[in-house]
Amino acid sequence: GLLECCARCLLGAPFASLVATGLCFFGVALFCGCGHEALTGTEQLIETYFSKNYQDYEYLIDVIHAFQYFIYGTASFFFLYGALLLAEGFYTTGAVRQILGDYKTTLCGRGLSATVTGGPKGRGARGPPRAHSLQRVCQCLGKWLGHPDKFVGITYVLTVLWLLVFACSAVPVYIYFSTWTTCQSIANPSKTSASIGTLCADARMYGVLPWNAFPGKVCGANLLSVCKTSEFQMTFHLFIAAFVGAAATLVSLLTFIIATTYNFAVLKLMGRGTKF
Repeated sequence: GLLECCARCLLGAPFASLVATGLCFFGVALFCGCGHEALTGTEQLIETYFSKNYQDYEYLIDVIHAFQYFIYGTASFFFLYGALLLAEGFYTTGAVRQILGDYKTTLCGRGLSATVTGGPKGRGARGPPRAHSLQRVCQCLGKWLGHPDKFVGITYVLTVLWLLVFACSAVPVYIYFSTWTTCQSIANPSKTSASIGTLCADARMYGVLPWNAFPGKVCGANLLSVCKTSEFQMTFHLFIAAFVGAAATLVSLLTFIIATTYNFAVLKLMGRGTKF
């Protein structure tokens, strides 16, 4: 019946890929959206409190704009690649379930199994069996998507590259957290032995500004007033959100690798009879 057919179709759904795709889209959107706004907030803070000369932070603005364009490209690429990985998960998972006996009765499952795993190619007494139109579509798509080994390699390279992005996204969080910790010490002078006037946030020591930038740093009560502004608070939390988004994207890529590697192993070992 209809319910049984739907239940068998659901058996071919790649639940791991579905979760990884949702996590990837969420993480990329969070990283790109919050990262873009956080960089804009950083530019405003530098212009307002840490430098009075445009030439001091001209290079920084160019770098920020370059990162923002990188964010645009990253968002577009990952949304497209995530959709491809999800489609690949549907097709290879369907073939794996067909091999294991859970996806036999669906037309798409038979088409994918014949395409991805190299099903029977012989002709009967009356010629080749006629394929259903849906099954033919699945076979055509399977020729393009049914190669999990290629997706494993590409996703592995992306994961290594994203590790660098994840590490870089932790740097501004550390800088803002250090500044916030200094502000907490200024707000509670009894908890520190240092003089309030010597407690500073120096943008030059992090390489944000050149050493000849003026003033380059904010100290004491002035720094505390900066930390209390909505711009600082919002930018700090946006960088934290971008860091969380980068972590979620990294987890989704690792999940994709595990799911795709499993499908590839099953197809090679059982579908084509390859011995490792």
